[in-house]
Amino acid sequence: MTDTPQETRAERSEREKREKYYSASQWTLIWWRFRRHRAAMAAATILGLMILIGLFAEFFAPYSPTERNSSYQYGAPQIPKFCDHNGCSLRPFVPGNKTERDPVTLRSHTVPDPETRRYVQFLVEGKPADLLGVIPIHTRLFGLEDGQKLHLWGTDDLGRDVFSRTLYATRTSLSIGVLGVLISFGLALMIGGIAGYAGGLTDSAIQRVTEVVRVIPVIPLYMGLAAAMPREWSGTQVYFAMTVILGAVGWPTLARRIRSQLLSIRGEDYVTAARLAGARPGRIIGTHMLPSFTSFIIVDLVISFPYMILSETALSFVGLGLRPPAVSWGVMLQQAQSIRVIEQAPWLFIPAGFVVVAVLAFTVIGDGLRDAADPYSEAR
Repeated sequence: MTDTPQETRAERSEREKREKYYSASQWTLIWWRFRRHRAAMAAATILGLMILIGLFAEFFAPYSPTERNSSYQYGAPQIPKFCDHNGCSLRPFVPGNKTERDPVTLRSHTVPDPETRRYVQFLVEGKPADLLGVIPIHTRLFGLEDGQKLHLWGTDDLGRDVFSRTLYATRTSLSIGVLGVLISFGLALMIGGIAGYAGGLTDSAIQRVTEVVRVIPVIPLYMGLAAAMPREWSGTQVYFAMTVILGAVGWPTLARRIRSQLLSIRGEDYVTAARLAGARPGRIIGTHMLPSFTSFIIVDLVISFPYMILSETALSFVGLGLRPPAVSWGVMLQQAQSIRVIEQAPWLFIPAGFVVVAVLAFTVIGDGLRDAADPYSEAR
Protein backbone atom coordinates (compact mmCIF):
# COMPACT_ATOMS: atom_id res chain seq x y z
CA MET A 1 0.00 0.00 0.00
CA THR A 2 1.51 3.33 -1.03
CA ASP A 3 1.50 6.49 1.06
CA THR A 4 -0.73 9.33 0.01
CA PRO A 5 0.83 12.76 -0.84
CA GLN A 6 -0.62 14.15 2.36
CA GLU A 7 1.03 11.42 4.45
CA THR A 8 4.31 11.97 2.61
CA ARG A 9 4.31 15.67 3.45
CA ALA A 10 3.51 14.88 7.10
CA GLU A 11 6.36 12.41 7.30
CA ARG A 12 8.71 14.86 5.63
CA SER A 13 7.70 17.55 8.10
CA GLU A 14 8.25 15.22 11.05
CA ARG A 15 11.68 14.20 9.74
CA GLU A 16 12.69 17.85 9.28
CA LYS A 17 11.62 18.60 12.86
CA ARG A 18 13.75 15.74 14.18
CA GLU A 19 16.75 16.86 12.13
CA LYS A 20 16.31 20.43 13.36
CA TYR A 21 16.14 19.23 16.94
CA TYR A 22 19.21 16.98 16.81
CA SER A 23 21.29 19.67 15.05
CA ALA A 24 20.27 22.46 17.43
CA SER A 25 22.68 23.90 20.00
CA GLN A 26 22.20 23.52 23.72
CA TRP A 27 20.99 27.10 24.17
CA THR A 28 18.50 26.70 21.31
CA LEU A 29 17.06 23.61 22.98
CA ILE A 30 16.79 25.47 26.27
CA TRP A 31 14.88 28.29 24.56
CA TRP A 32 12.49 25.87 22.82
CA ARG A 33 11.67 24.18 26.12
CA PHE A 34 11.42 27.46 28.02
CA ARG A 35 8.88 29.05 25.67
CA ARG A 36 6.55 26.07 26.20
CA HIS A 37 6.43 26.95 29.90
CA ARG A 38 3.44 29.32 29.89
CA ALA A 39 3.81 30.56 33.44
CA ALA A 40 7.51 31.31 32.91
CA MET A 41 6.78 33.14 29.66
CA ALA A 42 4.09 35.20 31.37
CA ALA A 43 6.49 36.02 34.21
CA ALA A 44 9.20 36.95 31.70
CA THR A 45 6.76 39.26 29.92
CA ILE A 46 5.79 41.00 33.17
CA LEU A 47 9.43 41.34 34.19
CA GLY A 48 10.30 42.66 30.75
CA LEU A 49 7.63 45.35 31.09
CA MET A 50 9.00 46.33 34.49
CA ILE A 51 12.49 46.61 33.05
CA LEU A 52 11.16 48.65 30.12
CA ILE A 53 9.33 51.20 32.27
CA GLY A 54 12.33 51.39 34.59
CA LEU A 55 14.80 52.06 31.79
CA PHE A 56 12.59 54.72 30.17
CA ALA A 57 11.17 56.18 33.37
CA GLU A 58 11.89 59.71 32.15
CA PHE A 59 9.32 59.17 29.37
CA PHE A 60 6.67 57.11 31.20
CA ALA A 61 6.79 59.13 34.44
CA PRO A 62 5.09 62.53 34.17
CA TYR A 63 7.35 64.11 36.81
CA SER A 64 10.80 63.72 38.30
CA PRO A 65 11.11 61.77 41.57
CA THR A 66 11.82 64.95 43.54
CA GLU A 67 9.24 67.26 41.97
CA ARG A 68 6.69 68.45 44.53
CA ASN A 69 3.07 69.57 44.46
CA SER A 70 2.78 71.48 47.72
CA SER A 71 -0.97 71.96 47.29
CA TYR A 72 -1.64 68.21 47.10
CA GLN A 73 0.19 66.57 49.99
CA TYR A 74 -1.01 63.08 50.90
CA GLY A 75 -3.31 63.46 47.91
CA ALA A 76 -5.51 60.54 46.95
CA PRO A 77 -5.03 58.75 43.60
CA GLN A 78 -6.65 60.46 40.63
CA ILE A 79 -8.07 57.70 38.46
CA PRO A 80 -9.04 58.80 34.92
CA LYS A 81 -12.60 57.93 33.91
CA PHE A 82 -14.95 58.44 31.00
CA CYS A 83 -18.27 59.06 32.78
CA ASP A 84 -19.56 61.00 35.78
CA HIS A 85 -22.87 62.50 36.89
CA ASN A 86 -22.56 65.13 34.16
CA GLY A 87 -22.42 62.52 31.38
CA CYS A 88 -19.80 60.60 29.41
CA SER A 89 -16.87 61.63 27.25
CA LEU A 90 -14.71 59.88 24.67
CA ARG A 91 -11.63 61.40 26.30
CA PRO A 92 -10.45 60.29 29.76
CA PHE A 93 -10.64 62.95 32.44
CA VAL A 94 -10.18 63.46 36.17
CA PRO A 95 -12.20 65.73 38.46
CA GLY A 96 -10.81 69.12 39.31
CA ASN A 97 -9.63 70.10 42.78
CA LYS A 98 -10.86 72.62 45.30
CA THR A 99 -9.66 73.67 48.73
CA GLU A 100 -11.80 73.11 51.82
CA ARG A 101 -11.23 73.66 55.52
CA ASP A 102 -11.56 70.69 57.86
CA PRO A 103 -14.27 71.57 60.43
CA VAL A 104 -12.44 69.67 63.18
CA THR A 105 -8.78 70.57 62.67
CA LEU A 106 -9.48 73.84 60.78
CA ARG A 107 -6.71 72.87 58.33
CA SER A 108 -7.08 73.53 54.62
CA HIS A 109 -6.94 70.46 52.39
CA THR A 110 -7.57 69.64 48.74
CA VAL A 111 -10.62 67.62 47.76
CA PRO A 112 -12.01 66.57 44.34
CA ASP A 113 -14.39 68.95 42.62
CA PRO A 114 -16.94 66.81 40.71
CA GLU A 115 -18.29 69.85 38.87
CA THR A 116 -15.11 70.37 36.83
CA ARG A 117 -13.20 68.15 34.45
CA ARG A 118 -9.55 68.07 33.45
CA TYR A 119 -8.90 66.02 30.34
CA VAL A 120 -5.92 63.70 29.95
CA GLN A 121 -3.62 64.14 26.97
CA PHE A 122 -0.86 61.93 25.63
CA LEU A 123 2.63 62.88 24.47
CA VAL A 124 2.56 66.20 26.29
CA GLU A 125 5.34 68.69 26.87
CA GLY A 126 7.16 68.29 30.19
CA LYS A 127 10.25 69.47 31.99
CA PRO A 128 13.58 68.66 30.31
CA ALA A 129 15.13 65.32 31.30
CA ASP A 130 17.86 62.98 30.08
CA LEU A 131 16.57 59.62 28.87
CA LEU A 132 18.99 56.88 29.99
CA GLY A 133 21.14 59.73 31.27
CA VAL A 134 22.29 60.82 27.80
CA ILE A 135 19.30 61.56 25.52
CA PRO A 136 17.59 64.91 26.27
CA ILE A 137 13.80 64.74 26.02
CA HIS A 138 10.91 67.12 26.73
CA THR A 139 7.98 64.79 26.02
CA ARG A 140 6.03 62.74 28.57
CA LEU A 141 3.64 59.89 27.89
CA PHE A 142 0.63 61.63 29.41
CA GLY A 143 -0.47 64.72 31.32
CA LEU A 144 -3.36 67.15 31.69
CA GLU A 145 -4.35 69.59 28.98
CA ASP A 146 -4.35 72.64 31.22
CA GLY A 147 -0.84 72.05 32.56
CA GLN A 148 -2.13 70.93 35.95
CA LYS A 149 -0.57 67.92 37.65
CA LEU A 150 -2.04 64.44 37.44
CA HIS A 151 -1.28 61.96 40.23
CA LEU A 152 -2.47 58.49 39.21
CA TRP A 153 -1.32 56.87 42.46
CA GLY A 154 -1.58 59.91 44.72
CA THR A 155 1.20 61.79 46.48
CA ASP A 156 3.30 61.38 49.61
CA ASP A 157 3.76 63.69 52.59
CA LEU A 158 5.85 66.14 50.52
CA GLY A 159 3.49 66.17 47.56
CA ARG A 160 5.72 64.00 45.35
CA ASP A 161 4.01 61.85 42.72
CA VAL A 162 3.95 58.20 43.83
CA PHE A 163 3.52 56.89 40.27
CA SER A 164 6.62 58.70 38.99
CA ARG A 165 8.70 57.76 42.01
CA THR A 166 7.70 54.10 41.69
CA LEU A 167 8.90 53.98 38.09
CA TYR A 168 12.25 55.49 39.00
CA ALA A 169 12.46 53.17 42.03
CA THR A 170 11.87 50.18 39.74
CA ARG A 171 14.98 51.07 37.76
CA THR A 172 17.08 51.50 40.90
CA SER A 173 15.97 48.32 42.68
CA LEU A 174 16.18 46.07 39.61
CA SER A 175 19.57 47.45 38.59
CA ILE A 176 20.95 46.86 42.09
CA GLY A 177 19.68 43.30 41.88
CA VAL A 178 21.25 42.72 38.47
CA LEU A 179 24.62 44.30 39.26
CA GLY A 180 24.77 42.68 42.70
CA VAL A 181 24.05 39.24 41.25
CA LEU A 182 26.63 39.71 38.50
CA ILE A 183 29.28 40.62 41.07
CA SER A 184 28.43 37.69 43.33
CA PHE A 185 28.14 35.33 40.34
CA GLY A 186 31.58 36.32 39.06
CA LEU A 187 33.11 35.78 42.49
CA ALA A 188 31.30 32.46 42.88
CA LEU A 189 32.49 31.19 39.51
CA MET A 190 36.08 32.15 40.18
CA ILE A 191 36.29 30.98 43.81
CA GLY A 192 34.11 27.88 43.43
CA GLY A 193 35.81 26.93 40.17
CA ILE A 194 39.30 27.11 41.68
CA ALA A 195 38.25 25.15 44.77
CA GLY A 196 36.45 22.44 42.80
CA TYR A 197 39.15 21.99 40.17
CA ALA A 198 42.22 22.19 42.40
CA GLY A 199 40.95 20.30 45.47
CA GLY A 200 43.36 19.41 48.26
CA LEU A 201 44.83 22.19 50.38
CA THR A 202 43.61 24.89 48.01
CA ASP A 203 40.04 23.66 48.38
CA SER A 204 40.36 23.46 52.17
CA ALA A 205 41.72 27.01 52.44
CA ILE A 206 39.00 28.43 50.21
CA GLN A 207 36.28 26.59 52.16
CA ARG A 208 37.50 28.09 55.42
CA VAL A 209 37.28 31.56 53.91
CA THR A 210 33.82 30.77 52.55
CA GLU A 211 32.63 29.64 55.96
CA VAL A 212 33.93 32.82 57.57
CA VAL A 213 32.01 34.96 55.06
CA ARG A 214 28.83 32.91 55.53
CA VAL A 215 28.76 33.24 59.32
CA ILE A 216 29.25 37.01 59.36
CA PRO A 217 26.05 38.46 60.93
CA VAL A 218 24.36 40.39 58.16
CA ILE A 219 22.45 43.06 60.09
CA PRO A 220 25.40 44.20 62.28
CA LEU A 221 27.57 44.19 59.16
CA TYR A 222 25.20 46.48 57.29
CA MET A 223 24.75 48.69 60.34
CA GLY A 224 28.51 49.18 60.55
CA LEU A 225 28.84 49.80 56.82
CA ALA A 226 25.90 52.24 56.83
CA ALA A 227 27.55 54.16 59.67
CA ALA A 228 30.87 54.12 57.84
CA MET A 229 29.43 55.64 54.65
CA PRO A 230 30.19 59.37 54.64
CA ARG A 231 27.07 61.47 54.98
CA GLU A 232 28.28 63.76 52.20
CA TRP A 233 28.20 60.93 49.67
CA SER A 234 25.81 61.45 46.78
CA GLY A 235 23.00 59.06 45.98
CA THR A 236 25.05 57.61 43.12
CA GLN A 237 27.99 56.83 45.40
CA VAL A 238 25.74 55.17 47.97
CA TYR A 239 24.05 53.22 45.16
CA PHE A 240 27.32 51.76 43.89
CA ALA A 241 28.50 51.07 47.44
CA MET A 242 25.30 49.14 48.17
CA THR A 243 25.67 47.17 44.94
CA VAL A 244 29.26 46.17 45.70
CA ILE A 245 28.42 45.25 49.31
CA LEU A 246 25.45 43.06 48.33
CA GLY A 247 27.52 41.34 45.66
CA ALA A 248 30.55 40.87 47.90
CA VAL A 249 28.60 38.98 50.58
CA GLY A 250 26.28 37.01 48.31
CA TRP A 251 28.69 34.59 46.64
CA PRO A 252 29.38 31.79 49.21
CA THR A 253 26.25 29.67 48.58
CA LEU A 254 26.64 29.60 44.81
CA ALA A 255 30.40 29.10 45.12
CA ARG A 256 29.90 25.99 47.27
CA ARG A 257 27.42 24.53 44.78
CA ILE A 258 29.77 25.13 41.86
CA ARG A 259 32.63 23.61 43.84
CA SER A 260 30.62 20.48 44.71
CA GLN A 261 29.60 19.97 41.07
CA LEU A 262 33.18 20.37 39.84
CA LEU A 263 34.49 17.93 42.44
CA SER A 264 32.01 15.32 41.25
CA ILE A 265 33.06 15.54 37.57
CA ARG A 266 36.74 16.46 37.67
CA GLY A 267 37.67 12.77 37.40
CA GLU A 268 35.57 12.16 34.29
CA ASP A 269 37.29 10.85 31.16
CA TYR A 270 36.65 13.97 29.06
CA VAL A 271 38.20 16.18 31.75
CA THR A 272 41.24 13.91 31.97
CA ALA A 273 41.56 13.90 28.18
CA ALA A 274 41.46 17.70 28.06
CA ARG A 275 44.09 17.90 30.79
CA LEU A 276 46.37 15.44 28.96
CA ALA A 277 45.89 17.39 25.72
CA GLY A 278 47.48 20.38 27.43
CA ALA A 279 44.39 22.51 27.96
CA ARG A 280 44.74 25.21 30.59
CA PRO A 281 42.70 24.98 33.79
CA GLY A 282 40.59 27.98 32.83
CA ARG A 283 39.64 26.40 29.51
CA ILE A 284 38.92 23.03 31.11
CA ILE A 285 36.62 24.60 33.67
CA GLY A 286 34.86 27.00 31.30
CA THR A 287 34.60 24.80 28.20
CA HIS A 288 34.32 21.24 29.52
CA MET A 289 33.17 21.27 33.13
CA LEU A 290 30.76 24.19 33.66
CA PRO A 291 28.50 23.37 30.66
CA SER A 292 27.78 19.94 32.14
CA PHE A 293 25.68 21.49 34.92
CA THR A 294 24.43 24.61 33.20
CA SER A 295 20.91 24.02 34.52
CA PHE A 296 22.10 24.28 38.14
CA ILE A 297 24.00 27.50 37.45
CA ILE A 298 21.08 29.08 35.59
CA VAL A 299 18.57 28.28 38.32
CA ASP A 300 20.85 29.47 41.12
CA LEU A 301 21.63 32.63 39.20
CA VAL A 302 17.99 33.53 38.54
CA ILE A 303 16.89 32.65 42.09
CA SER A 304 19.61 34.98 43.40
CA PHE A 305 17.84 38.01 41.90
CA PRO A 306 14.84 38.07 44.27
CA TYR A 307 17.10 37.58 47.29
CA MET A 308 19.24 40.51 46.17
CA ILE A 309 16.19 42.71 45.54
CA LEU A 310 14.65 41.77 48.89
CA SER A 311 17.95 42.51 50.65
CA GLU A 312 18.14 46.01 49.18
CA THR A 313 14.47 46.68 49.90
CA ALA A 314 14.69 45.47 53.50
CA LEU A 315 17.91 47.38 54.23
CA SER A 316 16.59 50.60 52.71
CA PHE A 317 13.30 50.12 54.56
CA VAL A 318 15.05 50.07 57.95
CA GLY A 319 17.40 52.91 56.99
CA LEU A 320 20.57 50.86 56.43
CA GLY A 321 20.62 50.98 52.62
CA LEU A 322 19.94 53.76 50.16
CA ARG A 323 18.85 57.06 51.60
CA PRO A 324 16.99 60.07 50.17
CA PRO A 325 17.17 61.73 47.72
CA ALA A 326 17.87 58.33 46.12
CA VAL A 327 14.64 56.52 45.33
CA SER A 328 14.08 52.76 45.48
CA TRP A 329 11.26 50.48 46.59
CA GLY A 330 12.75 50.26 50.06
CA VAL A 331 13.26 54.01 50.36
CA MET A 332 9.64 54.63 49.35
CA LEU A 333 8.33 52.08 51.83
CA GLN A 334 10.11 53.93 54.64
CA GLN A 335 7.24 56.40 54.55
CA ALA A 336 4.69 53.61 55.09
CA GLN A 337 5.75 52.78 58.66
CA SER A 338 3.32 54.98 60.57
CA ILE A 339 -0.28 54.43 61.62
CA ARG A 340 -1.20 57.70 59.94
CA VAL A 341 -0.11 56.35 56.56
CA ILE A 342 -2.07 53.13 57.02
CA GLU A 343 -5.20 55.09 57.84
CA GLN A 344 -4.92 58.10 55.54
CA ALA A 345 -2.56 57.19 52.68
CA PRO A 346 -2.61 53.43 51.96
CA TRP A 347 -1.50 54.11 48.38
CA LEU A 348 2.05 54.55 49.69
CA PHE A 349 2.15 50.74 49.92
CA ILE A 350 2.00 50.43 46.11
CA PRO A 351 5.81 49.85 45.81
CA ALA A 352 5.36 46.75 47.98
CA GLY A 353 3.23 45.28 45.19
CA PHE A 354 6.09 45.83 42.75
CA VAL A 355 8.46 43.98 45.10
CA VAL A 356 6.07 41.03 45.32
CA VAL A 357 5.53 40.90 41.55
CA ALA A 358 9.28 41.10 40.79
CA VAL A 359 10.16 38.38 43.29
CA LEU A 360 7.41 36.06 42.02
CA ALA A 361 8.41 36.71 38.41
CA PHE A 362 12.05 35.80 39.05
CA THR A 363 10.98 32.69 40.96
CA VAL A 364 8.68 31.44 38.19
CA ILE A 365 11.30 32.20 35.54
CA GLY A 366 13.80 30.19 37.59
CA ASP A 367 11.44 27.22 37.65
CA GLY A 368 10.95 27.47 33.90
CA LEU A 369 14.68 27.69 33.23
CA ARG A 370 15.34 24.74 35.53
CA ASP A 371 12.94 22.58 33.51
CA ALA A 372 14.23 23.93 30.18
CA ALA A 373 17.89 23.34 31.03
CA ASP A 374 17.29 19.78 32.22
CA PRO A 375 19.11 17.59 29.65
CA TYR A 376 16.71 14.73 30.40
CA SER A 377 13.65 16.81 29.57
CA GLU A 378 11.49 15.28 26.90
CA ALA A 379 11.94 16.95 23.53
CA ARG A 380 8.75 17.80 21.68
